[in-house]
Amino acid sequence: CGYLAWGSRQGGAGGPPGDLLAEEPTAGGPRSQPHIIFILADDQGFRDVGYHGSEIRTPTLDKLAAEGVKLENYYVQPMCTPSRSQLITGKYQIHTGLQHSIIRPTQPNCLPLDNVTLPQKLKEVGYSTHMVGKWHLGFYRRECMPTQRGFDSFFGSLLGSGDYYTHFKCDSPGICGYDLYENDNAAWDHDNGIYSTQMYTQKVQQILASHNPRKPIFLYIAYQAVHSPLQAPGRYFEHYRSINNINRRRYAAMLACLDEAINNVTLALRKYGYYENSIIIYSSDNGGQPMAGGSNWPLRGSKGTYWEGGIRAVGFVHSPLLKNKGSVCKELVHITDWFPTLITLAEGQIDEDIQLDGYDVWETISEGRRSPRVDILHNIDPIYTKAKNGSWAAGYGIWNTAIQSAIRVNHWKLLTGNPGYSDWVPPQAFSNAGPNRWHNERVSWSAGKTVWLFNITADPYERVDLSARHPEVVKQLLRRLSQFNKTAVPVRYPPKDPRSNPKLNGGVWGPWFKEDEKKKKSEKSKGANKQKKSKNKKKAN
Repeated sequence: CGYLAWGSRQGGAGGPPGDLLAEEPTAGGPRSQPHIIFILADDQGFRDVGYHGSEIRTPTLDKLAAEGVKLENYYVQPMCTPSRSQLITGKYQIHTGLQHSIIRPTQPNCLPLDNVTLPQKLKEVGYSTHMVGKWHLGFYRRECMPTQRGFDSFFGSLLGSGDYYTHFKCDSPGICGYDLYENDNAAWDHDNGIYSTQMYTQKVQQILASHNPRKPIFLYIAYQAVHSPLQAPGRYFEHYRSINNINRRRYAAMLACLDEAINNVTLALRKYGYYENSIIIYSSDNGGQPMAGGSNWPLRGSKGTYWEGGIRAVGFVHSPLLKNKGSVCKELVHITDWFPTLITLAEGQIDEDIQLDGYDVWETISEGRRSPRVDILHNIDPIYTKAKNGSWAAGYGIWNTAIQSAIRVNHWKLLTGNPGYSDWVPPQAFSNAGPNRWHNERVSWSAGKTVWLFNITADPYERVDLSARHPEVVKQLLRRLSQFNKTAVPVRYPPKDPRSNPKLNGGVWGPWFKEDEKKKKSEKSKGANKQKKSKNKKKAN
């Protein structure tokens, strides 16, 4: 009781009144279509949860995970946009054109409009769909906004990061703007200096209070925390004064606030009668960033890389509907799997013409059955900086190893090209004023290395490269990469558009591309061309 009361103090992370636990669900027994609550944390490291041995206390996450199913062979993408696009479409990046980097604020780019989204499919079968938090799937056109992609309501930010209190973001010097939205408009009325983790939680509570729990709801809560900038309310630093590293200390405070916020979300689910028929999914969007306080120890690498530290995530499912509660799932699960899994649970239909890369893994999670997934294409990025020593020869004539790519097939994982920052960063690296590279386990490559092979089941920390010992396995995985690559669509990564400057849009980051203007211009140019042609004809006559 003491633990549960902790999260319901007045003034907490979006905290409701403290008597919620005494309240019984108000809406009767479970219905067939479950309420789906998907919570996505931002940049949370693999180690940064209590049950993975962190010094940061996360009692809510620990309790929810212990009573649910911990996903301990669970993968996401190494950066924000790729993970979010794969969650919402069930497709690999190579099949949406978003295989390179993230969507930048000034780019005329977004999740392609011909992709059906998870909330759109859930709306088809009667769900109310609501999003609170970070979008980061593009906004240059109005059609790209969350409310146009299947959400009945949206409250949050469009960009990848920003100030937690003021909600301002500068993409470069002089290119700055406000980034807090309610549906399709800037939410100036909500700009009360409230810390975003708490503000988003309060919004979630309002949505749950006003919705009828007899009708199914899909609630996508994409918290900004614990992404930089490292900001947190002062009282969350109480337990972490002993952490010398200022970035780690701030990060710990942010995570403590996030943990309390999630407690308050679960209390609201109980209070308003949703809990008994709910499925709560928790996931990080990518690995932690050690330079910004995150820890992936004992995994190798960090956010932005295809080493395990960049793509293996904290994840669990908590639900009264689970059959094997209190268990650990070690079967292979990927973020694309949520799309078909949740649509099936919602009694929806997956169109035959949608070529999904995800699998329905509910029986794997709930009942402990084998996963239908045997491989994961972590990515193929044809425009990432090429590895200098990569070649077709190094890839046995099957694959150009200069190209950045990574694939998992059963126990084996193959990386080619430039896989990114590859140190192991132990906890003691955070003891000084900044993460000190002298504390890291450094890696010195033999010259010309562009292929790595690991048995992830036996060697989850990627310490023993087996590429020279098992050339046949390397060839098999290179062939699989080549097969995937034949299905890839062209990369969408357009240059900056000067019209994106918030100064041209009332100081707000928001849609700037006007389809009507483009049509008018094209119609004018067509008319002008016709006039020129007729004049030329007259002259010729």
